[in-house]
Amino acid sequence: MNIFLIVPISGALAVIFAGLLAWDVLRQDAGTKEMQEIGGLILEGAMAFMRRQYLTIAWISVVTAIIVSAVVGMLSRPGEIPGVTPLELGWKTGLAFIVGAACSALSGYVGMYIAVRSNLRCAAAAQKGLNSAIKVALRGGAVSGFLIVSLSLLGVTGMYYAYGGRPDLAPHLIVGYGFGASFVALFAQLGGGIYTKAADMGADLVGKVEAGIPEDDPRNAAVIADLVGDNVGDCAGRGADLFESTAAENIGAMILGITVFLATGNPAWVLFPLVVRAFGIIACMVGIMSVRASEGENPMNALNRGYFVTVALSLVGMAVTVMVMVNNWWLFAAGAVGILTSVVVIYITQYYTEPQYGPVKSIIQASRTGPATNMVIGVAVGFETTLATAIAISVALVLSFFFGSLTGLDGGGVFGTAAATMGMLMTAAYVLAMDTFGPITDNANGIIQMAGLGGHVREITDRMDAVGNTTKALTKGYAMVSAGLAAFLLFQAYLDRVAFLRGLKHFGDVNLARLEVFIAALLAAMLVFLFCSLAIKAVGRTASKIIEEVRRQFRENPGIMKGTVKPDYARAVDITAAAGLREMILPGLLPVIAPIAIGAGFRLVAGWDAAQAVAGLLMVGTIVGIMMASFMNNGGGAWDNAKKAIEDNQLKDEAGNVIGKGTPTHAAAVVGDTVGDPFKDTAGPSVHVLVKLLSTITLVMVPMFA
Repeated sequence: MNIFLIVPISGALAVIFAGLLAWDVLRQDAGTKEMQEIGGLILEGAMAFMRRQYLTIAWISVVTAIIVSAVVGMLSRPGEIPGVTPLELGWKTGLAFIVGAACSALSGYVGMYIAVRSNLRCAAAAQKGLNSAIKVALRGGAVSGFLIVSLSLLGVTGMYYAYGGRPDLAPHLIVGYGFGASFVALFAQLGGGIYTKAADMGADLVGKVEAGIPEDDPRNAAVIADLVGDNVGDCAGRGADLFESTAAENIGAMILGITVFLATGNPAWVLFPLVVRAFGIIACMVGIMSVRASEGENPMNALNRGYFVTVALSLVGMAVTVMVMVNNWWLFAAGAVGILTSVVVIYITQYYTEPQYGPVKSIIQASRTGPATNMVIGVAVGFETTLATAIAISVALVLSFFFGSLTGLDGGGVFGTAAATMGMLMTAAYVLAMDTFGPITDNANGIIQMAGLGGHVREITDRMDAVGNTTKALTKGYAMVSAGLAAFLLFQAYLDRVAFLRGLKHFGDVNLARLEVFIAALLAAMLVFLFCSLAIKAVGRTASKIIEEVRRQFRENPGIMKGTVKPDYARAVDITAAAGLREMILPGLLPVIAPIAIGAGFRLVAGWDAAQAVAGLLMVGTIVGIMMASFMNNGGGAWDNAKKAIEDNQLKDEAGNVIGKGTPTHAAAVVGDTVGDPFKDTAGPSVHVLVKLLSTITLVMVPMFA
């Protein structure tokens, strides 16, 4: 078991690596005085929002931890977990919840701080050339990525040993860690998503459509709020999402490993997921440092090369882990399926969201006949994306389960799916770096425009901004498919945990023909739709407030449009922040309360098996949630890039006239993008957090259902 030392070593190295990257980025030139003033406004707004958001999340988390501790402590029976009293189980679950929530919040907060500081340096680096700008943006994004994966890995490992380190018991005691991470992730994603899309809609509709001024025009009061929103939504929100993925799925895989451990006596099966993740961190470090771009090259090509280096090294790391720990090469095959699935997901997302492919081209063509046809085709493209998503997840599950079954071990098939999930998450740090690359380059482009710079510098930041839109879409696809693999993993972990507490070897089948299971499944499907409705309504209501504020400033101060007076950016930021935080609470609490209410309600009905009902809720909620996330993420991304392709002024109609800004085609595309914004940046990403939250909360509350 000496190989296990790679876990604390790689975790510590990742923290040091993130610190060195942050030092390297922050020592770069910060640009002109005017650029620094704009960057300062963005930093001030972002940190103010984050402080308010995490204070709100903190008190909700503390109350939830107390309730969870009390419920688990009161409903657990003596002897359910050998050597652990119900009272001890309750407070240990609550403590794990708090630690998971705190680590998630810390990684998101620090990572976003560096990302906001990086945007100014990226804008200044663009004056030197493309390669310099890419290095700053990617390394700034990597700070967030490596902090998230390292704190997740070290947190799970630390809690495992703090709670005794027994392979057969400790994983059951630390499920609260995953629940805490999921809880914070949902609120961070929701709050950031509501904020960013409300500000974006306000800036676009009043600025571009009504006033006819360019994007990121300094006369638009919502433009700073929009730039702030890119960070709190895509940096902090997505970071918390993948922190939760890596933590919860690690714990779920460890729980599944208990079955194999009991059959073989080898604790390596429980610790295997941690070691795989550790090798993934090392692979991502090398991948980040290998990125180089030549002048005139498409920046996406440079990022792809670094990603493929990471994938290749992840395969090597998986092979080493399997050879040393379990010496069963069928498990390597299962893990390789997960690693290669991440590559497939990248290409699926690119096909549906990049302008050179058919789906986005069809939306551009539809925009020429108005907003209505743009909307119809955009919705159709979104629905179509569910086919590729479902096939990718299904093939990955079938292959990994098949390879796992060939190990010949009890529970080997299910553990094969766990290995595939861990394999897919090996590249998480690199993917997160690419995700944060998006808002950094978006902000850098906005700073360049607001500072009045143009020419070659603007060409570089425009190209990087376009690539940033693609990388953000790729991360959503990656997070969504990893949620699909993880959902099956966590569902199996739930069944194993119920069987463990009932003293059974296996749970058995979940019978959809049972009335309680069918009703719970129906309610689960409804829950996904209701959650999306609440999230999108929240964006609409918050956007209305910022639209009214921008209109008021234009109306009451004509000097703003003349450029003689600066708009009140701070008021626009404050209005958006206050409304966004208020609106996130109801949709955030819904998926926490609903499973508990359904499980507890069904337990009170004589003859109904609450554990069976909750299993039905998990299965159907997962399936519907993944399909809904695919529709919203990819459909919204296609709408967004159709608009941006039109704005690039590279498109012409049959008569040779340029289709660009200011044309009816562009106006139609802006409307489609405005509808797609809350889909792809608020509801869609939040849904795949919801899917995993359903799994983690039911894992924690098993004593109530079982």
